Amino acid sequence: MMTQVTPPSQVRIEHDSMGAVEVPEHALWRAQTERARQNFQFSSLRFPPPFIHALAHIKAAAASANAALEVIRPDQAQAILTAVEQILQGAADDAFPLDIFQTGSGTSTNMNMNEVIATLAAQLTHTEVHPNDHVNASQSSNDVIPTAILVSSVLSIQQQLFPALEQLKHEIKNKAGQLNQVIKTGRTHLMDAMPLSMEQELLAWVTQLEHVEQGIRHTLTLARQLPQGGTAIGSGINAPAGFATEFCEHLNRATGEQFVPSPNAFAGIAGQEVNQLLSGQLNALGTVLLKISNDLRWMNSGPLAGLGEITLPTLQPGSSIMPGKVNPVIAEAIMMICAQVAGNHHTISMGAQHGNFQLNVMLPVIAYNQLQSISLLSTAAEHLATKMIVGFTVNQAHIEEALSRNPILVTALNRRIGYNQAAAIAKQAYQQQRPILDVAAEMTDIPKAELEQLLDPKNLIGN
Repeated sequence: MMTQVTPPSQVRIEHDSMGAVEVPEHALWRAQTERARQNFQFSSLRFPPPFIHALAHIKAAAASANAALEVIRPDQAQAILTAVEQILQGAADDAFPLDIFQTGSGTSTNMNMNEVIATLAAQLTHTEVHPNDHVNASQSSNDVIPTAILVSSVLSIQQQLFPALEQLKHEIKNKAGQLNQVIKTGRTHLMDAMPLSMEQELLAWVTQLEHVEQGIRHTLTLARQLPQGGTAIGSGINAPAGFATEFCEHLNRATGEQFVPSPNAFAGIAGQEVNQLLSGQLNALGTVLLKISNDLRWMNSGPLAGLGEITLPTLQPGSSIMPGKVNPVIAEAIMMICAQVAGNHHTISMGAQHGNFQLNVMLPVIAYNQLQSISLLSTAAEHLATKMIVGFTVNQAHIEEALSRNPILVTALNRRIGYNQAAAIAKQAYQQQRPILDVAAEMTDIPKAELEQLLDPKNLIGN
């Protein structure tokens, strides 16, 4: 990637502990951000707004805690809060230009936020605050960035993912209630099996979604335990007593959440197993969304040479050469999203393995992949609900025809005639392509009226 060169007439000089640096004239960042911008030019990947906004919330809560504990002056804290408000409103989204692939602690992005807040504070309130001494007071990149990953993940799940899952479950339940009288052929190994109602089939999806949602909610109890206040390695050097508790109280007021200090800040800084656990739960959700999408895709297959049980909404032409072809495009898109989430989980797992001694050094890539998974799964659930579940229709006649010819219905006769005779009836019905009822009537002495009762699919689907 080519280094961008700013003309000399459009730069200003900033200083840090290493000396002077040329910074674009109107940039909100300062020397350390500019050094990182020039050093890390690996990709176009950047921290997403949820992470940047969580980081801003952390700086605001830290400023309030520092003021309450008399680490910084009240006017300095207010200046920081005023700057943060601008960031949370999106007014400075272009002031965070750093690559995800940077120093493994995320120090560059922490300093990027510190510098932007200091510049905005000076511009908006004419109060001088130092990026390190005031904005970063009682903090270290080593506790700020792990905390930002947890805060941004919790907030994104609460604000995006859970509402999307609630919508999806609602729409599936609603559709299931409409289809409680539709009895269809069940399938195991993709082969005909005993019947079930479409309501039973769809409500199984809801239960699967509830399973993974419970797993996510359980893991969030760990994700709400923040290492903020541990500073460099967990010992809390340069942070006053009570900072962690004061910090969480201010953060909770701003976010409406229930964050608490980590019971062991050393663990929260050295390890990333909580994010790995959370990523695993998100990956499990991807597995369920892929299963539902694939089921719908198979049920929709055909329409003539496939299962043809349902018809998904027609959204766009499916072929550049075959006129009239329509494909299950939303299902395929969701399947790719689930594959991406699985890949993200692998990356996060590898990242979590690099907690060397007192610090994990793959924090930025963990943050990026975690938040991407949450965002993708949220939109996938919403699209599944609104563009597949709500609009699919049932091909009743085709379902009933296939069901009436299903030889596996003979399973209901096992207790009366034994497995071997039932298997012989099933084989003959399949070979002759005849309804199982007719073949069973010829090969047993059970009255046809009783057979009709025994083989009625409505009586074979359980309670």
